[in-house]
Amino acid sequence: MSNQAVDANALDQYECRACGYVYEPDKGDSKQDISPGISFEELAADWRCPVCGARKSQFQNIGPKGSPSGFKSNLGYGLGVNSLTPTQKNLLIFGALGLGVLFFLSLYGLQ
Repeated sequence: MSNQAVDANALDQYECRACGYVYEPDKGDSKQDISPGISFEELAADWRCPVCGARKSQFQNIGPKGSPSGFKSNLGYGLGVNSLTPTQKNLLIFGALGLGVLFFLSLYGLQ
């Protein structure tokens, strides 16, 4: 394993298929003394998931942080929401739900 750090913005994240833990290269793994900036490929072959202990082969590449979710061929469809990141989608969904609740509660003010 190399201790040389690389640009973490260009590194892909990997998700454990057993428990959902996401290895983020810009954060590293503090439980196993993996410093930030170490790519998933540079981790030792015997490295295991810090949550469930799954092997490295149980992880799948989910792309770089902040990338849109879904298939690249589908990003142009819809009303522009397919190109949003998962965080932006959550803000849109829960923001709309919150706004709906506020509108509903405002109906109690009518006589």
